[in-house]
Amino acid sequence: MKTANYLVEITMLMPELTMMFMALILLLLDLVVKKKEVLAGVGISGILVAIYGTYKLFVFTEPQSAFADMFVLDGYSNFFKLIFYFNIILTMLISLKYMSIEKASFGEYYALLLFSTTGMMIMASASDLITLYLGLELMALSTYILAGLLRKQPRSNEAALKYFFLGAFSSAFLLYGISLTYGLTGTTNLKGIAAALQTLNILESPVVFLGLIFLIAAFAFKVALAPFHMWAPDVYEGAPTSVTAFMSVGPKAAGFAVMGRVLFEAFGGMHLQWNSILIPLAIITMAVGSISALAQTNIKRMLAYSSIAHAGYMLLGVIAGTPGGLASMVNYLMIYMFMNIGAFAIVIMLRREGFQGENLDDYTGLAKSHPLASALMLIFMFSLTGIPPTAGFIGKFYVFMEAINAGYTYLAVIAVVFSVISAFFYLRVVMNMYMKDPKEEVTLTTTSSLNLALAITTVMVILIGVFPSFLLNLVRTSILG
Repeated sequence: MKTANYLVEITMLMPELTMMFMALILLLLDLVVKKKEVLAGVGISGILVAIYGTYKLFVFTEPQSAFADMFVLDGYSNFFKLIFYFNIILTMLISLKYMSIEKASFGEYYALLLFSTTGMMIMASASDLITLYLGLELMALSTYILAGLLRKQPRSNEAALKYFFLGAFSSAFLLYGISLTYGLTGTTNLKGIAAALQTLNILESPVVFLGLIFLIAAFAFKVALAPFHMWAPDVYEGAPTSVTAFMSVGPKAAGFAVMGRVLFEAFGGMHLQWNSILIPLAIITMAVGSISALAQTNIKRMLAYSSIAHAGYMLLGVIAGTPGGLASMVNYLMIYMFMNIGAFAIVIMLRREGFQGENLDDYTGLAKSHPLASALMLIFMFSLTGIPPTAGFIGKFYVFMEAINAGYTYLAVIAVVFSVISAFFYLRVVMNMYMKDPKEEVTLTTTSSLNLALAITTVMVILIGVFPSFLLNLVRTSILG
């Protein structure tokens, strides 16, 4: 009987095991396959198998837990896994051309993407702080290596070192928060923590609040909330552009996944306490991200500060403290993934031998020589700004509405103000492309895989903007039941 139970529990881990197995296969194939682009195809095939496994496991109508309630399978985790699957597939598609130009077609690159994504999946399903930590470290260690993959470039080495050292501090904060929480409640299980906190007088137990502060600080680092954002601009600029696209979505989504689950499930009774931390963080994050981006001339650094500002908008869904707020945050993450990776795909199109294509001036007059690429960049910039009828408008609208419905109208107003400020640096890219004459001829190089990624992201940005109900209904069905 116990053997049968173990088999059922292992079956629940099949998507994660598939991803890990495929990563190990890629490491072995790297020894015999000369054309490393083949590994991307093999990796995507493995991801599709994992997607099928997640779909088959979704037949459970009620949340299922395994391994002494340390791992949970529910609609919340499954939807986040869908974001992670899209993120890694699109990253692999835009990586083929870029890695070839950078002369960095290393086989381990695709394996590390799979390892990192597996860590994110474990984080999304973690119902215990120990499981959460294991998933986080698997994700983080893989991403540190990816950031420094261009080992002959000083800025890539710098990015990896900064990310590693600051990431080590955030891991220390997380472990200290876990130890304080465990010391007071006697458990690391999220539901167990919630049950223990009900028997305690929170106001007379400042240690609980201190542990919560350390946990939120660790999560804030992963999603790049100010003032824990200092790593993002340098790492985004120094890392390979395809890795920047990957880490701008994946680790951020994983961080919000664990933040939502831990705060709602373990510390749900302390909503006022954790909101007293999150509200100032949200305001500071939106301010730092929007204002700092105004001065950027490197588009990767601009998108880094943009990512920080968007994290502040997403945080409003958590602050609302309602299932609807959580659903609006997840909806925003899915939308953000499509428009952000699409923007980075255009940046990669400009990359060629001896030309980075990362400065704002590189886009001057681009519409005259490459109207299609400019039109796609315009769509992504409009969406990041939140201009209808793009998906970005839908994402912001529902997050702001949930904040208003929860009584945080002033936060929604502040968010709208910073959204207006952010329009300047997004539309500056559009102005350079359409309203200035080119200084020099810009050559775009593309591949069928990059074109496919651009087609997927563009269609989804427009489709969700025009017909938002299908994604909203899917999110609400998955999370709200």
